[in-house]
Amino acid sequence: EVQLVESGGGLVQPGGSLRLSCVASGFTFDDYAMYWVRQAPGKELEWISGISWNGGNSYYAESIQGRFTIFRNNAKNTLYLQMNSLKSEDAAVYYCAKDPRRRRLKRPLTTITKNEYDYWGQGTQVTVSS
Repeated sequence: EVQLVESGGGLVQPGGSLRLSCVASGFTFDDYAMYWVRQAPGKELEWISGISWNGGNSYYAESIQGRFTIFRNNAKNTLYLQMNSLKSEDAAVYYCAKDPRRRRLKRPLTTITKNEYDYWGQGTQVTVSS
């Protein structure tokens, strides 16, 4: 059974940092690109980052470019999102998601639905507030 379990969310002040983790199981982690997607209250899903199966390539949404870094540790079956210089508009539930195809990294998406990827985590809440 495929499972994606996020952690690391919480309350942080503007300008602060958080590191999200997503532990994967039930599939060959290093064969699949992985993604982070977020959803703010009352808003649509927002694609924010993707990384290739071997960590060699990554993409970022313009809204987080230069502040967030996606990386992975295939030995630990874990995906990460390092978030720095957090802003109030970064507050959202953050989801990790798995690409349905082996060894494919999709380019950034301007719109996204949950049908885009085959497995999603339960999400972790990030709150940015002073």
